[in-house]
Amino acid sequence: MMVSTAASSMIWGINTLFLLDAGLSVGQAFAANAFFTLGQVLFEVPTGVVADTVGRRASYLLGTATLVGSTLLYLLLWQVKAGFAPWAVASALLGLGFTFFSGATEAWLVDGLAASGYQGSLESAFAKGQVASGVAMVGGTIAGGVLAQSTNLGTPYLVRAVLLVLTFVVAWRAMHDVGFAPKSRVSVTAEMRDILRSSLDHGLRNPPVRWLMLAAPFTAGVSMYGFYAAQPYLLQLYGHADSYAVAGVSAAIVALAQILSGVTAPAVSRLFRSRTSVLLLIAVVTAVVLVLIGLVSSFWLALVLLAVWATVFAAITPVRQAFLNSLIPSAQRATVLSSDNLLGSAGGVVIQPALGRAADVWSYGQAYVISAGIQLLAVPFILLARRDAPAGDGQSVRDSELDDDGVALVEGLG
Repeated sequence: MMVSTAASSMIWGINTLFLLDAGLSVGQAFAANAFFTLGQVLFEVPTGVVADTVGRRASYLLGTATLVGSTLLYLLLWQVKAGFAPWAVASALLGLGFTFFSGATEAWLVDGLAASGYQGSLESAFAKGQVASGVAMVGGTIAGGVLAQSTNLGTPYLVRAVLLVLTFVVAWRAMHDVGFAPKSRVSVTAEMRDILRSSLDHGLRNPPVRWLMLAAPFTAGVSMYGFYAAQPYLLQLYGHADSYAVAGVSAAIVALAQILSGVTAPAVSRLFRSRTSVLLLIAVVTAVVLVLIGLVSSFWLALVLLAVWATVFAAITPVRQAFLNSLIPSAQRATVLSSDNLLGSAGGVVIQPALGRAADVWSYGQAYVISAGIQLLAVPFILLARRDAPAGDGQSVRDSELDDDGVALVEGLG
């Protein structure tokens, strides 16, 4: 799985530069990214049905094939300098590929843990997964930036497609559904109806979970812009628009921050009486750092601030996942998490193009300052979650007993 992450991440450090080089404006580039997120919103549930009925392996293979095709389509559109509409379609297809991919791999992993009798906590498991993903991303983003620097912006996309083909072959031969019991599904429509009902009962009607879910659009949308805008913004501050290796290094810094946060998240969470205290602190600190990123004029200072922002922000993931899982019944856990992902992605659909347009009209720096204000909109919801959460935010409660509910954790995830 680390190989597939490394292959996928080869373009993450240069993607915005690639879109701008293809002739799109800043606003159009972030609108294309929004269509990627829209693809995730639209296809998350249907691909979850595939993973739960046909199998995790089949879903993973379909996702890999979709990513190969959509990556090559990106390369073609770049070569012909296509208009915005084809980019929107290609981006949505990329989103489709990742919904097949991520849902299947998480489900496959948890199935295997359940079958092996794993007794660890969710917080620890998610943190270790974040570290592994970060290691793969470091290698992929640096390699992509160096390749673009030494050849052209299209080469990392071609190499990514080749590596994904190799991943497909390996998965076809070596990946097996261990501990997976297929569930009978009536239809995609029936599955979506079940998810909506369960997410309402145990998500939006569950006060602490509801407030954290409603905070997701703001934090997720800002994080997407913060990552992708860093590529052209840092190059602008650096003074050399064609220094693509710098863009790759900036993305690698985000990956290193992800590793660091994954390693330290369990220890950091123990320093606070509640998980919502951690989430509240992170929301405020990241907003302050975003303002500073937008105001500085030094490349090196902006790079340091980006590392600080990424490190602090990455700490959200394992803490937030553990908080939600400690408050959701095992039988409905996956459906609520799926709905939470949908809300976060929906925020990206709206916020990314809005901030991209702001950067178009004013500057990247001013858009970062605006993003800080959007980030702070999550604070009232976190405060409400803290008010309604049980004492200690469930930290004294065992996060997961995988022998009982490990498979339930991943049902419905796309």
